[in-house]
Amino acid sequence: MSVVNIGPDPSMVYRPNLNLEQKEKSNYRNFESGELIDRVYNTYNLMHTYQTLDFVKKKHCEWSGCGHSQMTMMEAVMSLDRLVDESDPDVNFPNSYHAFQTAEGIRKEHPDKDWFHLVGLIHDIGKNVALWGEPQWAVVGDTFPVGCKFQNSIVFRDSTFVDNPDDKNPAYNSENGIYEPNCGLSSVLMSWGHDEYLYSVMKFNKCTIPEEGLYMIRFHSFYPWHSHGDYMHLCDDNDLRLLPWVRKFNKFDLYTKTAELPDVENLKPYYQSLIDKYCPGVLKW
Repeated sequence: MSVVNIGPDPSMVYRPNLNLEQKEKSNYRNFESGELIDRVYNTYNLMHTYQTLDFVKKKHCEWSGCGHSQMTMMEAVMSLDRLVDESDPDVNFPNSYHAFQTAEGIRKEHPDKDWFHLVGLIHDIGKNVALWGEPQWAVVGDTFPVGCKFQNSIVFRDSTFVDNPDDKNPAYNSENGIYEPNCGLSSVLMSWGHDEYLYSVMKFNKCTIPEEGLYMIRFHSFYPWHSHGDYMHLCDDNDLRLLPWVRKFNKFDLYTKTAELPDVENLKPYYQSLIDKYCPGVLKW
């Protein structure tokens, strides 16, 4: 199995003297400057060049059958020790750290919603496909619909779609493109990545997380929609009903990236109990 861009020593994540900058909320998702900006821009430039309608259809065929691996959910979470997200301008440490941060942030504010805690833990583990040979531009970063106009709220919209053939195709570059108005996001093909992949894994393995949680998994990276209000013309009533849940999740996904380190080994038994409840055993990936 090939490993892509494993980044720094993963054990750094769990050392209490790790020096991470504390940020104000307004400083998150800075796509204009910062020490990681070149890496971030290059990832999005590749993504926006090659994520076409045809590419997305191909990836659905390749990955949605869940025939690539078998492992437990906790094994999948911990495998993210080996992945540093090249699209993230806020952090430069493995995603396993972020998984427990997000989960614990949710658990603190919503102690009665155990399924919500689990969603926080697992929401990014679809990024495992980058450990199985996929380039990060086909795995990480913000998502957006293909087959219709690329809206201005997409990160680096002005400079990164110049070589994407769909942007020049009149069948795809209109407001609705190949879709009917208010068709519902379930009928829209999103740029391929960890959101849609993990959603397909959860459905394939008949995991019992509630609809709200599955929706968070599927659309948490769709920032042009849940944070900027674009693509509402494609939404149906169910999308609008579930949008507040995605926004509720987003604040934990984004603002728990801090220097406050969770005690992972101490937390594992609790989260294993949630895994046993909602997505037990060895899963197909």
